[in-house]
Amino acid sequence: MKSSFQNLNKAFENKIRLGIMSVLSVNSRASFNDLKEMLELTDGNLASHLKSLESSGYIKVIKSFVDRKPNTKYEITDSGAAAFESHIKALEEILKQI
Repeated sequence: MKSSFQNLNKAFENKIRLGIMSVLSVNSRASFNDLKEMLELTDGNLASHLKSLESSGYIKVIKSFVDRKPNTKYEITDSGAAAFESHIKALEEILKQI
């Protein structure tokens, strides 16, 4: 069981980052406001976790304007999808061993 725990990704140990990655893994893109609403977070809390995932290369930011208003969307990267899938598989292995 020890080796399964070693396969967990520290970036996803936090429930907010796990939630962000879960949303982005099943949706092609999600806006800042969509993530904020789905995960019931404050602007600052969500922004700090998004920045962490972006700096890890797991998500990318897409900025645009809609009716002259800034619109920020997030998308999972290929490396983020692979890392998240590996993390989920490690969790499943741990659960199988219990």
